[in-house]
Amino acid sequence: MKKPTPKKPAKRVTKKPASGQSAAIEAVFEAYPQPVKSRLLALRRLIFDTAKSTKGVGALEEALKWGQPSYLTPESKSGSTVRIDQLKTEAGGYAVYFHCQTDLVETFRELYPELRYGGNRSILLDAGEKLPEAALRHCIALALTYHARKKAGRAE
Repeated sequence: MKKPTPKKPAKRVTKKPASGQSAAIEAVFEAYPQPVKSRLLALRRLIFDTAKSTKGVGALEEALKWGQPSYLTPESKSGSTVRIDQLKTEAGGYAVYFHCQTDLVETFRELYPELRYGGNRSILLDAGEKLPEAALRHCIALALTYHARKKAGRAE
């Protein structure tokens, strides 16, 4: 009798950073104070989950840009970089940052007026509040497919 072939694990959409880069990213997360750290780690998981479930994104690369954990789509070039960090000016505050020369945050404001924004570059969050997961998932998906949509001539 032939042994059943085990199923291959699902292909991950993460691209491993260089080992030094990976250690540097982990060090940045370790340096955040609680509860901001746990919120940023939850946000990080949400970004990877969103990339994995969003058609056309491809592998997601985690890197440090301006000292902030950043998420790029180097394989597909489908999206604009998404960054996350704590707010320096607000205890317990953290944010998701987007390229300020895109219309992403303007689009988010129209779709989700209940969220708090930092100018034309970020969604502001508070560690004491529940993560607005559905809204953030949609915003992140829009950012990770920004260039692909622009190329196709679609805003949303």
